[in-house]
Amino acid sequence: MKECAVYVKDCTVYKTMNIVGKRWTIHILLELYKGEKKEKRFNELKRKLGTITPKTLSERLTELEQEGLIEKNLDNSTNPPKSEYFLTESGMDFIKIIMGIKRWGLKWKFKNKECEKAVCKYCDI
Repeated sequence: MKECAVYVKDCTVYKTMNIVGKRWTIHILLELYKGEKKEKRFNELKRKLGTITPKTLSERLTELEQEGLIEKNLDNSTNPPKSEYFLTESGMDFIKIIMGIKRWGLKWKFKNKECEKAVCKYCDI
């Protein structure tokens, strides 16, 4: 059994899921992708995500920044300082995986005419 634990610890899929598999992570990435404005403030994300707690949102944003999927711009010229979050190249690349999840869901699980359109009004992908 110990040998199996070593493989899991070293597995790229497991490591990746430890980054993106936490609750709200994919939702946050998707919200940062959606819309014309690609930079979003904390309260804007909180409002769009609805039931996420400020603590969880703060934790996920910090984790995503540490993992290089998002960046934070901090404008100290305002009082209070203004922070905006946006996807990095790595984060934008992960949006393709989210699109793949959508295609799988439409093929195997869900009938959704809106999501079958070229750009869905719900997820913008």
